[in-house]
Amino acid sequence: MKAVLTGLSAAVAGLILAGCETTSLADDPVYLRVQDLDARLIRIERVLDNDSLVQMATSLQQLQTEIQGLRGEVETLRFETDNAAERQRNLYLDLDQRLQALEQGPPRVAPAGAAPTVAVPNQSPAPAASGNDQTAYDAAFALIQTRRYDEAQAAFGGFLTLYPDSPLADNAQYWLAETFYVRQQYVAALPEFQKVIDGFPQSAKFQDALLKIGYCHYELERWDAARNALEQVERQFPNTAAAQLATERLARLAQEAG
Repeated sequence: MKAVLTGLSAAVAGLILAGCETTSLADDPVYLRVQDLDARLIRIERVLDNDSLVQMATSLQQLQTEIQGLRGEVETLRFETDNAAERQRNLYLDLDQRLQALEQGPPRVAPAGAAPTVAVPNQSPAPAASGNDQTAYDAAFALIQTRRYDEAQAAFGGFLTLYPDSPLADNAQYWLAETFYVRQQYVAALPEFQKVIDGFPQSAKFQDALLKIGYCHYELERWDAARNALEQVERQFPNTAAAQLATERLARLAQEAG
């Protein structure tokens, strides 16, 4: 660029000398034009000597790099959001299993001198009094954890038939309903969650079942029923995780249903 300007300056000088041979500088239009060009060249040189253009280019490059980085972060967040529901479900299942172990207390110890229980192949499980309800429950719950929901449905249904009076019956009923919910069979899930509400009013699963009833109605776009169930969770179980989830779903409901 400097070389170009130098050449232009030489050309300007040549034009000035040529114009002087024929007329005065004040009246020579070529001279006046050359003077104007020379002034413009000086302004261009000043701009080029200023680092502002270089700084602007550098800033633009930095902004483009930052935008690319942000785009990558957005894609990562989108991927994590798509998988968040599955991760939360796995965490929830793990927590439930651990809570069950705490609720059941120490393992049952057979009285001194009692004969050990021996599993007999191809026979139905023994009654609840034998202690096999825990084993049956754990086996059914393991199917939930491995996402074998069809088999888990059958296992929990069989558990409730064999051990209707087991202290684990309320949990079994809840997870039976959950096998329908995770497969998006909301119509079938609703009455199963309702059985927890009607049959086990003192159960720790009551609030979770009520929350899922609200969720099922929400997915079925039964807005009023969903709102009623979720608001009931808020009223009956304030300051709980279930209440927080109900509040969040109510906010979504307000946006979608108006």
